[in-house]
Amino acid sequence: MHDYVGGKADWAVHGLPLGGRTAGRRRAIDVARKDNPTCGPRESLGDVWERIQATGHEMCVVVNERGIVLGRLQRKAWEKDPESAAEDCMQLGPPTTRPDHFLHEVIERFRKGNLDSLLITWYGSEEDGGRLVGVLFRADVERVLAENERLPR
Repeated sequence: MHDYVGGKADWAVHGLPLGGRTAGRRRAIDVARKDNPTCGPRESLGDVWERIQATGHEMCVVVNERGIVLGRLQRKAWEKDPESAAEDCMQLGPPTTRPDHFLHEVIERFRKGNLDSLLITWYGSEEDGGRLVGVLFRADVERVLAENERLPR
């Protein structure tokens, strides 16, 4: 009996090396932060804010019980009534990218959309698609791309 072996996207997401012409090119998952706070849609804004302040983050990703992204809470949300539910204050349809997208492509998305962050979500099936993998910050991508430019060729 053989274990399931996914495609290139699965391979890259799990940090396994890729060969061929894309070998060595950095992908979104390589730079993603995976320690970002999450909350459920019915949690009170005050409880969520209190919990994430200790982490040093200002953003919280709202996910369902399977980890599927529903929205995100950012700066303006924290100014609302602390008794409000997260789902009533979250940004719907936050910008996302996929884990195997190359950084040189992702930076264009940041620039065109004037974005500071992108949520990285899993391709997956209908049940798994949209599951949070991490958060990609523009500053991190710019730093890595600048470091790569300084490497000898």
